Formats: sequence, C-alpha cells, structure tokens
Amino acid sequence: MNSQPAPITALNHTLDNEPQQITAPLTHSAAFLVLKVKDDEASIAKAREVLASTDDLIKNTAIREIERTFTCNVAIGHRVWQPLVGTTPPRELKPFRGIKGATHTAVSTPGDLLYHIRARTMDLIVAFERNLLMAFGDAVETVDDVAGFRYFDGRDLLDFVDGTANPEGLSLPEATIVGEEDPEHAGGSYVVVQKYLHNLDAWRAQKTEAQEAIIGRTKHDNIELDDAPADAQKSHKTLCTIEDADGEHEILRDNMPFANPGRGEYGTYFIGYTRRLWVIEKMLERMFIGNPAPLHDRILDFSTATTGVTFFAPSRKVLADLADLGD
Repeated sequence: MNSQPAPITALNHTLDNEPQQITAPLTHSAAFLVLKVKDDEASIAKAREVLASTDDLIKNTAIREIERTFTCNVAIGHRVWQPLVGTTPPRELKPFRGIKGATHTAVSTPGDLLYHIRARTMDLIVAFERNLLMAFGDAVETVDDVAGFRYFDGRDLLDFVDGTANPEGLSLPEATIVGEEDPEHAGGSYVVVQKYLHNLDAWRAQKTEAQEAIIGRTKHDNIELDDAPADAQKSHKTLCTIEDADGEHEILRDNMPFANPGRGEYGTYFIGYTRRLWVIEKMLERMFIGNPAPLHDRILDFSTATTGVTFFAPSRKVLADLADLGD
C-alpha cells in the first residue's frame, strides 16, 4: 500500500487526464457545499447532467471577475460513484472511516457530492451556489454548506499559521494527482473534509508555551519546534507528518476558518487533497488514537470533529463525458 508511485508532472497531463483546479492558489474566500443525491432514477440522471455541465457553470461565474480567481472543484463519494459515473470506483475510494480513540472520535457523516468553491470575494461564490442549486432542483439535499474566510496573516482561529507544510512546485501535483498507478482515474484526486468546532475560551486560557507545544510551532513567527522523543507526547505538526522508507508523503490543505459569533460557533473546515488516500487516513489515525496510543493529538481537546466525508475529484474529461451517459 505504501509503495511510491511513479512521479507525475505537468508533462504527463493530456486532455484525457487534465485535472480539475486542484492546485489553484489559496483564496481569501471559500465555500464547502456537501450534497446528498436522492436515490430515484430521475434524481440520478439530473445529478449526472449537472456534473457534466460543471465547466460551463464555472465559466459563467468566472468571467464576471477580471482577476479570474474563481475556481470550483467537484468531487464524488463512493455511494453514488457507480450510479453516476458507471465505472469501477477509484482504487482507494471508500466511505470515510470513522476513528474512535480513547478520548476523541473522528465521526463519519453522509455526503455524495462536494463542491469546493474558491474566490477572492463571497459574491461570486453565492452567485455560483445559487445557480448550481437551481440546476440541481429537487434532485439533491444539502447536507452542509460552510462559508470560509482567510483570517489574519493566514492563521486559523487558534491564532497559528495554517497550511505551512503544503507542497510547492512540482511536488504539488506529485502529492495530489493520481497517475499511472490507477490509469482509469489518472488526473483525479482524493479529497477528505472535516468540520472542526473550537472551544476558544478553553484554548485561550492556555499559556502561549502550552499552545506552541500542542501545535509544534511558535505562535509569533511560525518556527518549527523540535520533535518529541519516540515514546513521548507528539505535537500536531509531528503527528501529521507521514514518513516511511519512500520519504515524506505530503498532502495539500486548503483549510479555512469559519464562524457564526451569534451562535458562538468558531471553527476550521479541513479539506485535504491527496494522491494517496491512505496518507490522510494515517494522519487521522495518529491524531485520534495517538502515536503511541493513547497519546492523542492535544489539539482535539479544544477542537471537535463534527463531520467526516471522503470523495474523489475526477479529471475534467470524466466529468464532461457524463453527458454521454444520459443519451
């Protein structure tokens, strides 16, 4: 399972496996829309039709902004892959695997479609979502819809810089885009999402030094702290670093803070893109169970996972070809 697949570079991409905009730059605003497709044949057909027109829906919105920061990735869950796409699912695609540690649980929740929408401002996102949901009609039900924003200095609401470990350059597509190891699904990417709610009062009651030990970085200047010994409590940074004989396995995070102060809700929406689903699964296992057990990630003492869903974002051609299945 952990064998290193062949490298993938921009030169490998053709019209047959061109990815969606997985590696697009981070933006100031984002939305995470999770939908459930109704099980009747008419709803399946309508969902397939809308998926096939994804590129047109995106173009109709993106053209309204001269800076062209608007992007949207759509991903499909295991439950509806075969009914919608009609092919064998990607090799690692399966429902989100819930993890029950001694103290905390990574819950598994429903979700058939994910729309990860990114833009400089929320007006484009709202316009796109409205048109998208009008196109779906009553074929889908909204499971979750979270609007995220870029916080001060790229920090999360725990006041630490987020996404520091993201890959860059050629290592970015290498870490996120499926290649020759699964040829039928080359150009796609596995996607995992979780919504975390923070207990900010409890977090801010901790001294800065204690917070830094939990995160594994300094708060002010984002400098990595030394790793703990093998048998000791690990920081969040260390637990989420996955290494084996092939080296370090990276993922792309585009996490966003979200908040509803009137309801006292403050959180982080985690989204991870990866070429190898097992990498994110291993990260979560180490967080919730501990390494070694039962020394779980202490960030979970202040951040509760309320959702957990796994998807696969297929190549653009796979989405476009869905139009032919309706003929």
